[in-house]
Amino acid sequence: MIRIYTDGAAQGNPGRGGYGVILKFNHHEKELSDGFRLTTNNRMELLAVIKGLEAITKTDIAVTIYSDSKYVVDSVEKGWIWGWQKKNFAKKANADLWQRYIPLHLKYKPKFVWVKGHAGHIENERCDVLAVQAAESGRLQVDDWYEQNKNKVED
Repeated sequence: MIRIYTDGAAQGNPGRGGYGVILKFNHHEKELSDGFRLTTNNRMELLAVIKGLEAITKTDIAVTIYSDSKYVVDSVEKGWIWGWQKKNFAKKANADLWQRYIPLHLKYKPKFVWVKGHAGHIENERCDVLAVQAAESGRLQVDDWYEQNKNKVED
């Protein structure tokens, strides 16, 4: 099984943000992170999941994603994303990221496990460190979709 641990952070929400990801498979472990100059916590939580799935190179292995984001976990596990998709994500926050996520979901069919944030879960704590460090780094990316659409959508 491939285990993906994720976390997102935003300083100001919206504000500077970052994501952190840990991928584990057998004895292999990989960390990913990046920061953005203006974004939201929910965007970073979802982008962490996407980046984790995009980093997978094998398609015949079960994938479990551990996230402290009720927004992401509930949106997938409760099937909300399929209703949003039917409405073409009209006025929906993070439409670009959900549209990027759906093909990955169909490809890997990941199982989600919600973990309580800031509760001593080793991988979640490490992902939080990665996300915060990325948000505070001097190498911040531009979250183009968010900056162009932030006033046109609802959460």
